[in-house]
Amino acid sequence: MIVVTGAAGFIGSCLVAELNARGRHDLIVVDELTGDVDPKKKNLAAKRYQRYYDKAEYLKLLKRDQFDFDVECILHMGACSSTTLLDADYFEKNNFEYTCTVAQWALKNNARLIYASSAATYGDGQLGYSDEESLIPRLKPLNLYGESKQKFDEWVLKEGFQEKMTGLKFFNVFGPNEYHKGDMKSVVSKAYERVTTEGRMSLFKSYNPKYKDGEQMRDFIYIKDAVDVVMFFMDHPAINGIFNLGTGRARTWNDLARALFAAVGCPVQIEYVQMPEILRGKYQYFTQADMTKLRKAGYNKAFTPLEDAVKDYCGYLSTKRCW
Repeated sequence: MIVVTGAAGFIGSCLVAELNARGRHDLIVVDELTGDVDPKKKNLAAKRYQRYYDKAEYLKLLKRDQFDFDVECILHMGACSSTTLLDADYFEKNNFEYTCTVAQWALKNNARLIYASSAATYGDGQLGYSDEESLIPRLKPLNLYGESKQKFDEWVLKEGFQEKMTGLKFFNVFGPNEYHKGDMKSVVSKAYERVTTEGRMSLFKSYNPKYKDGEQMRDFIYIKDAVDVVMFFMDHPAINGIFNLGTGRARTWNDLARALFAAVGCPVQIEYVQMPEILRGKYQYFTQADMTKLRKAGYNKAFTPLEDAVKDYCGYLSTKRCW
């Protein structure tokens, strides 16, 4: 059996789609769905799996050691990913303590664990974006979400578990199945409807003199590439540690916007708007994953160019089709 937590969410549901495409239906999916109207239900509607568990029930079974399945691998993607939420207790329980419980059960039951960390752990990037273990304890995230992911990475290193499990520091992932994420959706998803109806979109102004408006840079990675990397680690259980998951190439928000306009066949019209005060002191102006470690581990596929990824995604956005 394979367990996927956060299975109705963005990355989790795409992992389920890929596992199904590989002929794997022996899946246990875990999430927190709020009734029939929960928009995340769409992400699981056409997927095949053996059983669904509510997050709270799953956690209770793990703590009581009553989760009686022969589990090959746990793909732990479930977490709160809000970068603006200010509830420290919630992040502690939902992201850190929850992940510790999953990890302890996996270790006790000889199940492979692949978990989601985040590029938010790198903070303002003053220490660079290397995923070497010696650097990780020195990182200082800019928000509570990043702190919760950083805390678990440090726990893994302190306990020496990096040789028994894999953590993936996801950079700016975008693609189908993120429709439910509200303010946490990618800019492509947020802007698509306005671009197609009004022919314009908005980007944040820059408040750093080193970067012009729209020239802030991110390592954007398409969800299909991110899923392929996760599958690489599932297929190679002897390869463990904490790894970056980006492309290794930073692109500007203007690049992203131009790719979107090109994909829908519209001339470029970008307006630059004020950044909310809550973000200004915690904004990452540049991220770029150092991919040396992943490449040395044996992953040698090329990542989808930004323009091709945006074009492919627009094919999904035009009908709100799920992967």
